[in-house]
Amino acid sequence: MTTSTLTLLRCDSARLDNRFSPRPNGSCGSITHRSYESELYSHVGGGECWLHSEHDQFDKNNPKQKHQITTYFNFMLLSVTLGATVGVTVIVWVSTEKKQWSLAFLISMLLTLLGFAFLAAGKPFYVVRVPGDSPLLKLIEVVVVAFKNRKLTVPQNSDDLYEIDEKEDEHVEERLPHSRQLRFFDKAAVLPENTEAKPRKVCTVTQVEELKIIIRMLPILASTILMNTCLAQLQTFSVQQGNIMDLHLGSFKVPPASIPVIPVVFMSILIPIYNFVFIPFARGITGHPSGITHLQRVGVGLVLSAVSMASAAAVELKRRNAAVRDGKSISLFWLSFQFGIFGVADMFTLVGLLEFFYSEAPAGMRSLSTSLSFLSLSFGYFVSTIFVHAINGITGRLTSSRQGWLHGLDLNQNRLELFYCFLSVLSCLNFGVYLLCAKWYKYRAEGSAAAIAEDGKSTDAPAERSINGLALPDK
Repeated sequence: MTTSTLTLLRCDSARLDNRFSPRPNGSCGSITHRSYESELYSHVGGGECWLHSEHDQFDKNNPKQKHQITTYFNFMLLSVTLGATVGVTVIVWVSTEKKQWSLAFLISMLLTLLGFAFLAAGKPFYVVRVPGDSPLLKLIEVVVVAFKNRKLTVPQNSDDLYEIDEKEDEHVEERLPHSRQLRFFDKAAVLPENTEAKPRKVCTVTQVEELKIIIRMLPILASTILMNTCLAQLQTFSVQQGNIMDLHLGSFKVPPASIPVIPVVFMSILIPIYNFVFIPFARGITGHPSGITHLQRVGVGLVLSAVSMASAAAVELKRRNAAVRDGKSISLFWLSFQFGIFGVADMFTLVGLLEFFYSEAPAGMRSLSTSLSFLSLSFGYFVSTIFVHAINGITGRLTSSRQGWLHGLDLNQNRLELFYCFLSVLSCLNFGVYLLCAKWYKYRAEGSAAAIAEDGKSTDAPAERSINGLALPDK
């Protein structure tokens, strides 16, 4: 991200320097495009693979390693925040204040090489998973077979659905018990009469349950999109606010591009406190390995994001009143309130989502499921653009001045505080939707136990069944 940002800043400077030149600088557009393209390749080919390969080092069935999963995700986020701190302080200062663009790129390259050296040094200790079938193809197969078998009747007893043992297929890492939600997809595990069990003819219960798990996760994922929309607004409008605020910290002038350092500093301080103080304390009360459940952690983050946007509205109102009425500029560090609160919200929600997807996803779907958290981030930024254009257009038609809340580049003439209030109210409504989604969601063990209890009522099943090694008597 640092490299592409530096390229964009460099091209903007060149454009400003040559704005009166009769010959436009056409190379900057190409350079900026190339920088973003390389950044995309690095994230797809590097960032996601790094996350997936690292969480494969843990065994969820090992109680000690199960506790370490939370620590890993917390410190993964800490490493990201520390890197971001260097990027928006040292790198930005060298490039913008000292005008040493080549040196800034050199520092970025050397830090990247250092990271690669650490990665290579740890390679002998990594646990390498054997690649299996494509998870996407398996999910699509369940949908197709369920549609083909839509006229078949699902048996009352889940034992009559098609399943195979792990020993029969080396690619099956774990066998998932049947759950009672989303019953339509159970038709994919019904073997029609006089039909041989073949791929694309019938699916196993485990395959069906993998699809169910992913579908149950989607409402939780969708509930976090708005939070990432708020993040996008803070990262853009706050820089504009900072440009017209008092940037001095004593005798030192803070570069506007370094404003995002505020939330990452908060997160860098709070993550170790959360990991070493809060989690052990909460674990002693709740008995949960992570202190609180993953969905509770995500919920806390969503509430804090609404508080952050309300704080942003209050700060913008104060800044605008000071500029318009008194002709004064308030300190840049008033923005630390909204950024600090949102940094804590991001700490809860991002790690909570990663842990949630990792712990709930079946073994063969962990890479796919943990990628969903980054899908939420991308959708959030996309929705951010839609919101800005939609709100600006709607308010432009409704106001007497026929000017939208965000109609111009001059924030003193805009009503950014109303836009922030709108996002805060929308975040509160989104939290209400999230509570409904979280209540509907059944953790894997809960859904399986309910299914077994229901099977026990409707059939003469054996007196006892086992889920995750726990004996569950029929009722």
